[in-house]
Amino acid sequence: MRSHYCGEINEAHLDQEIELCGWVHRRRDHGGVIFIDLRDREGIVQVVYDPDRAEPFSLAESIRSEFVIKLRGRVRVRPDGTVNPKMKTGKIEVLGLDLEILNSSEPPPIQVDGDIEVNEEMRLRYRYIDLRRPEMLEKIRLRRDVTLNLRRFLEDEGFYEIETPFLTKATPEGARDYLVPSRTHENSFFALPQSPQLFKQLLMIAGMDRYYQVVRCFRDEDLRADRQPEFTQLDIETSFLDEAQIMGLMEGMIRRLFDEVIDVQLAEKFPQISYAEAMNVYGTDRPDLRNPLVLTDVGDLMASVEFKVFSGPAKNNDGRVVALKVAGAASLSRKEIDDYTKFVSIYGAKGLAYIKVNDRAEGIEGLQSPILKFLPDEVVESIMQRCDAQAGDIVFFGADKAKVVNESIGALRDKIGKDRGLLEGDWKPVWVVDFPMFDWDDKSNRWNAIHHPFTAPSCSADELKENTGSALSRAYDLVLNGTEVGGGSIRIHQTDMQQTVFNLLGMEPAESQEKFGFLLDALKYGCPPHGGIAFGLDRLVMLMSGAATIRDVMAFPKTQTAACPLTSAPSMVSDQQLKELGIKLRKPPVSVAE
Repeated sequence: MRSHYCGEINEAHLDQEIELCGWVHRRRDHGGVIFIDLRDREGIVQVVYDPDRAEPFSLAESIRSEFVIKLRGRVRVRPDGTVNPKMKTGKIEVLGLDLEILNSSEPPPIQVDGDIEVNEEMRLRYRYIDLRRPEMLEKIRLRRDVTLNLRRFLEDEGFYEIETPFLTKATPEGARDYLVPSRTHENSFFALPQSPQLFKQLLMIAGMDRYYQVVRCFRDEDLRADRQPEFTQLDIETSFLDEAQIMGLMEGMIRRLFDEVIDVQLAEKFPQISYAEAMNVYGTDRPDLRNPLVLTDVGDLMASVEFKVFSGPAKNNDGRVVALKVAGAASLSRKEIDDYTKFVSIYGAKGLAYIKVNDRAEGIEGLQSPILKFLPDEVVESIMQRCDAQAGDIVFFGADKAKVVNESIGALRDKIGKDRGLLEGDWKPVWVVDFPMFDWDDKSNRWNAIHHPFTAPSCSADELKENTGSALSRAYDLVLNGTEVGGGSIRIHQTDMQQTVFNLLGMEPAESQEKFGFLLDALKYGCPPHGGIAFGLDRLVMLMSGAATIRDVMAFPKTQTAACPLTSAPSMVSDQQLKELGIKLRKPPVSVAE
């Protein structure tokens, strides 16, 4: 029906007759001449109809925005003074010769042209219209380019793309599973995969050597800006490579991706920091290295003070006291400080102490803070020296359990860095390594795996049992500008080590056999050393496009409540369907809309 896409027309097509199809982006009537901006997925081109051709001109007068039309026209140079440098097609226009209306359109509930703000619920309800907007088309195009580039790299490196099952066994070790009842196996359920983790390990046992998959994954968990109940991973697994080799290969992939898709040159070698260093310096294992602010431990200085707000956590084994110096921020108003105090309370902090440094040369007299009366002068001076505080600076304090301090002051570091425009550079990738194998859960009185229970430790099974709390894993996360975009590890490839990890996680042999017997059996048959990584494709595209949330780079995302306004899913099903599945509802069904 067409000879070209709208956005592809340029000066090389001058004087050619072409056929175009698309949507009417905008229609303008200027002194008897009708201008139509015609849009398709590749862009917009200006079409001109004049009264000399009565029939197409009359038809052009009747069309409105979002009508679907087909036309024939001749490409010509735009008149002097009408060139539009903001458009790919801005140097030319098409003189309309014929016109056909393929379909009309009611006034759309979302304006496709212009920058009018529309609430997200409306955008998702009419997503097929929202996706017509050029900025959304550009994000979807970028996603296509990213996926294609990653595939080409992995194919060049000898990886096989292999599909793994969507209907699989429920192995609740991370987030909650989405369960699928089986009609043919009464009272039994499949689970949608949270990741293809076990299947890709089985592929290594099968000798596939290098596997990848662009795969949909499902997790029934609380949502936020960079999470969705169904999301896309670039899943990768390799045999006979150690962590340094895998990280080096992945660096090459990410560098090529950024260079070829968005013309950004990343560092030739990505830095690495340990988990312990990341938590100590930044309060998070997802540090944004563009931010120069750092956390400074002052617990040793506070341990002997009488002010228990500080001395209590300083003396507690699981407590922490830190200072966060912000250069030049002594001018912060009381309201701004109160706002930051409310912000850290979201993360469990009970308050936010501070000291303003008005004049460093005047010693204690040059400082301003409600907490100075509770602290000895020599302690305050030691804190100022350790933080290298200068006139005009402010020093914030966090004192509580280490987890609360890290989360609250780490988040405050991020917020102040953005609020005050402190971020340096555009892109700062970093590998975080040497994660602990486990952390202790006081509520359940057991160890939990930091990553997943198939991650290999960096020690022997005997050492793991003797020093469980201090054992490190062979895991590695790639963090970009404060967002984790990829996480991976070397996997356990021996049965006895895998059983040891299951035992330490509180699984009796019978339970581990029931949940993971197929894996334990497979490890007995010549499993090679192997490891891998999974990249959050949605997060990666979100960062590369500058989108605010991953919902803006997904064609049909869910809302924050894991619902789909477009299709009204999840929805009720018929009694007959429930009966076939052997399911009886405990409560009367309630519509999502209610």
